[in-house]
Formats: sequence, structure tokens, C-alpha cells
Amino acid sequence: QVQLQESGPGLVKPSQTVSVTCTVSGVSITASYYAWAWIRRPPGKGLEWLGVIAVDGNTGYNPSLKSRTSMSRDTSKNQFSLHLSSVTPEDAARYYCALISVATMTFEYWGQGTQVTVSS
Repeated sequence: QVQLQESGPGLVKPSQTVSVTCTVSGVSITASYYAWAWIRRPPGKGLEWLGVIAVDGNTGYNPSLKSRTSMSRDTSKNQFSLHLSSVTPEDAARYYCALISVATMTFEYWGQGTQVTVSS
């Protein structure tokens, strides 16, 4: 059974970097035909795709956030992470990780999300 579990600091201050991590079970993050994504939903707004990391470690980011976004992974822990720098209150959101099937280009599994609040 595939499960994704997000974790993060909860509260960060403006201008800081927030890192959120997704711990995956039931499938290896290096398994073929999958990619791994981060998506967020700010309060009262729709979903926003943030970035994706492929099985070979290559990454792609939302152009509107590319200058502040990076992703990394720890294959020994079966985890991947999102790092968002210079955060502002507009970055406050629920952050979700998801598994993408490369064959169908669909989100097949989601985590429950982790809330990030930006406040001084």
C-alpha cells in the first residue's frame, strides 16, 4: 500500500526558508515510471503545482516560483523534500506531496498535507 506523509516546521518567519519533507512507503522513490511532486493550497485558493522530481533526480519547477524553489531527495530514507526560500505570508498554505504516474501523467497518490504558516 502506497502512503505519503508530509512533515514540516508548521510556523516560519518571513524571509526564512521553509523545508517540507515527504516520507514515502510502499514504493521506492527511485522506482521507474513514477515522479514525485509538491502542490500547495493557500487558504481560500486553488491548488498550485510547485515542482516535480523524476526518478533520475531531475527536477522541474513552477516558473512563477522557480527562483525560490528547490527539491531534494534522500533515497536511503525514501524521502523527498521541497525548499522554498524568502517566504512571505503569501506562501502560507497546506503543502501536499503526490506520486505521479509517468505513463498516465496523473496524480495517483496524495499525502494529507502539512500546514505552513508564515508569521513574525
